[in-house]
Amino acid sequence: MNTLIVLPILIPLTTLLLALLGKRHHAWVTAVSLTGALLLVLTGVYLVVLAAEGTVLSAQMGGWVAPYGISLVIDRLSAVMVAITGVIGLATLVYCFRQPMPANFLRDTHLFVQGLLAGICGAFITADVFNLYVWFEVLLIGSFALIALGGGERRLSGAMTYLVLNMLATLLFLLAAGLVYGATGTLNMGELALLFRAEEASDGAWLGVILMLVSFSIKAALFPLFGWLPASYHVAWTPVSALFAGLLTKVGVYALIRLVTLLWPEPGVVHSVLLWVACATMIIGVLGAAAQTEVRRILSFHIVSQVGYMVLGLALATPIALAGAVFYLIHHIVVKANLFFFGGIAARITGSERLAAMGGLYGRTPMLAILFAIPALSLAGIPPLSGFWAKFVLVKASLEAGVWVAAFFALFTGIFTLLSMSKIWNESFLKAHPHPQLLGVSGNGPRGAWVTVTVLALITVAIGLGAGPVMEYAMAASAQLIEAPAYLQLPDERLLEGRAE
Repeated sequence: MNTLIVLPILIPLTTLLLALLGKRHHAWVTAVSLTGALLLVLTGVYLVVLAAEGTVLSAQMGGWVAPYGISLVIDRLSAVMVAITGVIGLATLVYCFRQPMPANFLRDTHLFVQGLLAGICGAFITADVFNLYVWFEVLLIGSFALIALGGGERRLSGAMTYLVLNMLATLLFLLAAGLVYGATGTLNMGELALLFRAEEASDGAWLGVILMLVSFSIKAALFPLFGWLPASYHVAWTPVSALFAGLLTKVGVYALIRLVTLLWPEPGVVHSVLLWVACATMIIGVLGAAAQTEVRRILSFHIVSQVGYMVLGLALATPIALAGAVFYLIHHIVVKANLFFFGGIAARITGSERLAAMGGLYGRTPMLAILFAIPALSLAGIPPLSGFWAKFVLVKASLEAGVWVAAFFALFTGIFTLLSMSKIWNESFLKAHPHPQLLGVSGNGPRGAWVTVTVLALITVAIGLGAGPVMEYAMAASAQLIEAPAYLQLPDERLLEGRAE
């Protein structure tokens, strides 16, 4: 089992090493990278199957017992996050296949994507705060390299905005980890959970944890700390933007969910603050999207608003609300990445990402219209697609908890999301192209791009039609988040006794 638990990290790192050994040969890099991504998907699916059977994997690396060793845990939530990471990673690399870009550019994309996947998976399975910081650093390096890839003033400007704000979040996280360690003598998540649940945490520990939550909020692009995202995501190459849109903010959301449920399993002050932050994030994000005129900038603001839904589930702190947050994570990663992929195909055919310069897509490629409608309607919450069930559960949880204002904001945001998707549809598909002679000059895009959007659209439909089993899995994950069996069971109870003395 120790080998299995490290595979989500080991596979992308090994893939990166093998690709580097043959980096002079583009075909080798592509083949190795695609194979590694496929293996990560298969590993993730197997972990989900084990998790669905009730298996929780935990291991101490290097033979050191907790809390001194590096602790790794894979439960229901981390298993499904690893699986979806593999799916979006593979989709990104398939989209890149035979794109009309320089060979060196494509090679570097494959290499940095593998490094990024390793960092994301590491963050999902670690059970130690310091190692979470390490994986955040890996993420920052890989993501900055990807967003700046290709150069250009616009891209480098966006990359610097991204770097500065995320570096601030990372440094804040490091300061918080130091404060927590100084106050408690540990950074093991399980031991911290025991201290906070027993209400034995000092003021220093509280201050450190609050700073961690602020750091995670920046990473997740919560209000009012979201400005870096719409300023940077739209400048990267399309598959890179899609990868970021699907996964990066979700690492911050995951860290928030993991830390808050571990330390405060019952509703409290932290949950009340998160509730209002979630509502503000939903409404500000969707209104920001309504003011944009470029496809990827619209979609970037919608990432912000949709993150608000996930944090709403965490803030309500009921079993069904947490399950709704898990469901929303699963749904949104697939849908949002796919919409960014669509943006790339549409821009290639029409020659622009500006809505005013787009049009004529329905007449040119009716199939693209159908495939776009699936994630667009799902994002807006139209039944029977995945987004409807995710929103339904969260609205239901809000009403059951008596938080009417949260239900109102969730529904209001859904309506404005539908209006934004309608704007993209009308401007790019129904409207005539302002310069018909330019429509389709660059073709309809490589086959890999079409395979990517088709498969992800089918996954969205499958999640919607299979909402029952997905919700059962999410409910079990919700219960596991509160109980946290692998986190709270340290290998040697004498360590706690010695720490108390």
